Amino acid sequence: MRKILIIFILFILVLAVPAGAQRFYSGNEYGFTFGGSQYFGDLNDNYGFHTIHPAYGAFLRTPFNPYISVKGMVNYTQVGYDDKYNSNPFEHLRNLNFTSNVFEVAAMAEFNFFRYTTGEQASRFTPYLTGGIGVFYYNPYTTYNGAKVYLRPLGTEGQNAGSSNNKYGNFAACFPIGAGVKWWLRPGTNLGFEIVDRLTTTDYLDDVSDVYVGADKFANNPTALALQDRSTQIEANTPLGRAGKQRGNTSTFDQYLMAMVTVSFQFKVYRCPGYLKRGFLL
Repeated sequence: MRKILIIFILFILVLAVPAGAQRFYSGNEYGFTFGGSQYFGDLNDNYGFHTIHPAYGAFLRTPFNPYISVKGMVNYTQVGYDDKYNSNPFEHLRNLNFTSNVFEVAAMAEFNFFRYTTGEQASRFTPYLTGGIGVFYYNPYTTYNGAKVYLRPLGTEGQNAGSSNNKYGNFAACFPIGAGVKWWLRPGTNLGFEIVDRLTTTDYLDDVSDVYVGADKFANNPTALALQDRSTQIEANTPLGRAGKQRGNTSTFDQYLMAMVTVSFQFKVYRCPGYLKRGFLL
């Protein structure tokens, strides 16, 4: 009897909404993203696309007006590269590689080229520019003797031998910047595509930045000794890892790029939202 009463009350409430009531859509968009990512840095300084990894995320987008909106998002991907893909003789002989999970939180602004409002036929599509700031977690690792080995604790560039200038943590800031396009498929349902590069504040996303510090710094750690200079696996007689010899490039920070499809939804409301009052209605 209780269930029947609840259903009856809901039915009455539905009938109580005027048939001609205007339906609006909330300004907030709740969405998810999927696509791919590519790392650029000391192991991939020629911008190769040999190690594209899947990327996923979720976001909340809030418009200020038909041309400007802000977006908060969380993303996950993997990044990595291998010197075997490089044609440069030094880089190929260097023989380093890495992989890292990346968990990112970011806030971004979007600037639409055209007026964009869901449900408004004349404002159905727009390209846009986007930029913002974020923070991400990373922890580079490699495979050695068939096992996963995390590189940061090894101090492959002398971090554990008294050198403090090149120590790094697991978190760094990033500055996403890019462009995209978006359109509404039907009122309240939006589809988009964007390409956004992440300029980071670390040169150790790949565990490579500075110079070799010499084999003597790793006398008590055979794993670190083997992984700080892997050129011996290709040319045992002439290893690269002499103290002071270039290992990476300190002049630039690492980057990772994401190309993502975005899908978002807006909920129906029967009351004109504040963002419509601020200029969304003609």
